[in-house]
Amino acid sequence: MARKMLKDGEVAVADGGGGESYEYDLFVIGAGSGGVRGSRTSAGFGAKVAICELPFHPISSEWQGGHGGTCVIRGCVPKKILVYGAAFRGEFEDAKNFGWEINGDINYNWKKLLENKTQEIVRLNGVYKRILGNSGVTMIEGAGSVVDAHTVEVTQPDGSKQRHTAKHILIATGSRAHLVDIPGKELAITSDEALSLEELPKRAVILGGGYIAVEFASIWKGLGAEVDLFYRKELPLRGFDDEMRTVVASNLEGRGIRLHPATNLTELSKTADGIKVVTDKGDELMADVVLFATGRTPNTNKLNLEAVGVEVDQIGAIKVDEFSHTSVPSIWAVGDVTNRINLTPVALMEATCFAKTVFGGQPVKPDYRDVPCAVFSIPPLSVVGLSEQEALEEAKNDILVYTSSFNPMKNSISKRQEKSIMKLVVDSETDRVLGAAMCGPDAAEIMQGIAVALKSGATKATFDSTVGIHPSAAEEFVTMRTLTRRVSPASKLKTNL
Repeated sequence: MARKMLKDGEVAVADGGGGESYEYDLFVIGAGSGGVRGSRTSAGFGAKVAICELPFHPISSEWQGGHGGTCVIRGCVPKKILVYGAAFRGEFEDAKNFGWEINGDINYNWKKLLENKTQEIVRLNGVYKRILGNSGVTMIEGAGSVVDAHTVEVTQPDGSKQRHTAKHILIATGSRAHLVDIPGKELAITSDEALSLEELPKRAVILGGGYIAVEFASIWKGLGAEVDLFYRKELPLRGFDDEMRTVVASNLEGRGIRLHPATNLTELSKTADGIKVVTDKGDELMADVVLFATGRTPNTNKLNLEAVGVEVDQIGAIKVDEFSHTSVPSIWAVGDVTNRINLTPVALMEATCFAKTVFGGQPVKPDYRDVPCAVFSIPPLSVVGLSEQEALEEAKNDILVYTSSFNPMKNSISKRQEKSIMKLVVDSETDRVLGAAMCGPDAAEIMQGIAVALKSGATKATFDSTVGIHPSAAEEFVTMRTLTRRVSPASKLKTNL
């Protein structure tokens, strides 16, 4: 069975050859966001589809998972619930100058939030099962691995195995948090456990400078813990706009989080007072919890990919072409397991494109241009398009940068010293807005609309001619008339941030 050659823009789709008979048109391994979308959309096109997933549990392991995947069960959804909970501390403080008289201590019940969070993800796990069932997708519980180009073996919770054949196989097994290899690493936790701690820590140490590290620093500090955040670079959130990274760092410090840039942890040890943390600068401190938020690894270890000929890279991510096709004609992969843009909505897009390409007769590639995202720190950061640094890397023309820094109207009464920052990056010749960023309340809600504008090719003139909504923070995006700076690609600065 050979892969069809690309011709006249057509996509290569696995061909069953001599009329082979398969149990399913599609078998999906992994019922996270990408797997569920790929399976139910394919079923909507008339395909006979089955999907396998590990038994449900809030904390993932080799033999635990659940319908909905990382995002729903131990990622975006429960994390955002905790962010909501943590944000109330600031709201209570701000409320006093608005006339709210809060007398006495405000008590916090961590177990209550944890209970309600768990109830919500259990509910969502059931919702995803119903979505699949209503779409006619066969659900099989267990761990899937590939036997050959058209066969999946599912190991069930009792250890028994069963094999299923399919014309196409879609791998959507996501990724898993990993621990940094230092002495005492077994004393640390990952974000999986952090979302289900029985006790709220009073002293938390976090290693990492990405989404998860920054978000949990905000969560735990908001809930009353003392938080120390360690990261390798001079600023957190590597890969984001450097100016906005500086803003986030300032806000974290303003909220009382202790930052330790350019610092690593070298050893953890258990003591009577908690966990002793040693840094590469020789400093020591004590913690109740140490969170390693240092990246995730694609979930490919147990899939038997090498034996089948599916190519992976040095970290185990499945190599795919622009249509999510692997090196084996009948096998495809979407989502974090491919390590492209590791965001839930991107996995949904990739899975939709896969289903349209293979079963819908509509060959279509995922479009990774102008993908918006948000970091749910307190306050949040949200961006779309190119950062200033990326724009300079790609630019043929000068880049125009417009910024707005202002005290939100609410803060003028609450007296909170925390500015909102907005930024537009514009091509000087075409006037097209190449990127937008915001750090401040409701940033993600505002940026979703800005993303539509950028996707539509909006120019700075389009922004300027749009009437603002007053009074709102969002109106600042259409009133930034004064140029902050003009930067030439020839003058771009090297940075170690």
